[in-house]
Amino acid sequence: MDLAQTYELWRGMMRDGVSLEWWQTFFVRFYQAFLEADRWQSYLEGVGITLLTTAIALAIGVALGVVVAMLRTAHDQQRPGRPRNPVLGAANALCKVYVTVIRGTPMMVQILIMGLVIFSSSRNFTAVGALTLGINSGAYVAEIIRGGLMSLDSGQMEAGRSLGLNYFDTMRFIVIPQAFKAILPSLGNEFIVLLKDTSMISIIGGQELTFFARNIVTRTYDAMMPLLGAAAIYLALVLIFTWLQGKLERRLRQSDRR
Repeated sequence: MDLAQTYELWRGMMRDGVSLEWWQTFFVRFYQAFLEADRWQSYLEGVGITLLTTAIALAIGVALGVVVAMLRTAHDQQRPGRPRNPVLGAANALCKVYVTVIRGTPMMVQILIMGLVIFSSSRNFTAVGALTLGINSGAYVAEIIRGGLMSLDSGQMEAGRSLGLNYFDTMRFIVIPQAFKAILPSLGNEFIVLLKDTSMISIIGGQELTFFARNIVTRTYDAMMPLLGAAAIYLALVLIFTWLQGKLERRLRQSDRR
């Protein structure tokens, strides 16, 4: 008998109340969770959407984080003894409120507010989830980048200004490239956190790996295998990206030695 015939036979025996060996029960549950009706394709589709959602959220988070970090750093690095820029002061206050609110409230509550209140009329819950993740990530990325910028010697900024560059050109061409190596490990960790946090968007109907695993649970009435399978896939993805991050960090360290 092939696998499908074996599955049908043993599943029928389970329905009839026949006691099977543990490995036979395991095979039946594994087959119906991954192989029956080509359900493994749903997991692959979920992985693709999860990676795309993570990439979009990270892009939004980095863009927001760079803007917020540069505004707050510009405010903090104003030269003493000179009048404070009121525009920078207002922008810094807004950025502080943004970072405080986002970091001080749970991710799940933010997703529920975005999906069920602000974008309640939208049907593209995956896009809403990606936007929410990006806004949440921006607050953390802002602090990561700001910490990297503030850790550099202030002489770097003064050197750029003495060459005739304005503040933003100095940050773009001199300060940020040097800070990038310092903040890369933290940015890599933020990507991994985002990858796992995509599982939360399923609570508003967003499609990703957990969403498809839960759909399979409703079809098989067996939660163990689909959810364990989703957890194993998340773990594999995290291990892969952790390995890639470590490899990139080693290359950067080697380039510093040269």
